[in-house]
Amino acid sequence: MATERTRLLVDAGFSRKETYARLAAVGERADGCAALIISHEHSDHINGLRGLALDQKVPIYISPATRDAIQWDSRLTAFELFTPGVKFTVGDIEVTPFSVPHDAADPVAFTLETQGIKIGLVTDLGYVPELVKQHVQGCHCLIFESNHDLEMLKVGPYPWYVKQRVMSRHGHLSNRTTAQFLTEDYDGASQVLVLAHLSENNNHPEIARLSACEALQNRAHGGQPELHLASQSVPTKVFQF
Repeated sequence: MATERTRLLVDAGFSRKETYARLAAVGERADGCAALIISHEHSDHINGLRGLALDQKVPIYISPATRDAIQWDSRLTAFELFTPGVKFTVGDIEVTPFSVPHDAADPVAFTLETQGIKIGLVTDLGYVPELVKQHVQGCHCLIFESNHDLEMLKVGPYPWYVKQRVMSRHGHLSNRTTAQFLTEDYDGASQVLVLAHLSENNNHPEIARLSACEALQNRAHGGQPELHLASQSVPTKVFQF
């Protein structure tokens, strides 16, 4: 997220080189980041953290339990610790971390607010508790997980214990569960809805898209957001509000 004064990067799953290349591909510069904000310690969210933090020389905002779950480079010492449920401010952006059910030390999702604009970033959770539903109300842009198609997962290549993990209440959201949220609990406030964290092995973009579109059409009230799907291979377009 970026304003005229502040630029934040949430999570760092890609290498420094790949992160910078993807920023350049959408016309964004790599320098001038004010902070790196980390949701949890799984490798697909922190693989590039060391390189980015050393190059950018900015603080890492992280919960104490997540910090303790990571093996750190001794050169990284600029930590700002947050508590889930307690807001903090970086520049002119107010960040609210809130707990999500996932198999990590202290996983969180975020809302980010500035100048009357609210963005929700919710991935890596096994179900959608009331706390999540409350926090994402009123978002102008909502980035929300739609990780897997249940049938594809069941017949896919993963070992059974991994399939059980993904399907568990501390795993990831299926297209079906996300669709249920969009039909029954989504407030319809978003101008933009981005389906994120799609599995390359256990999902297909068109299956996720059709599931979400059908769910949005079945809503009893609320507007129809501009729907996008985030990809692991190419950067998502820049949304301006």
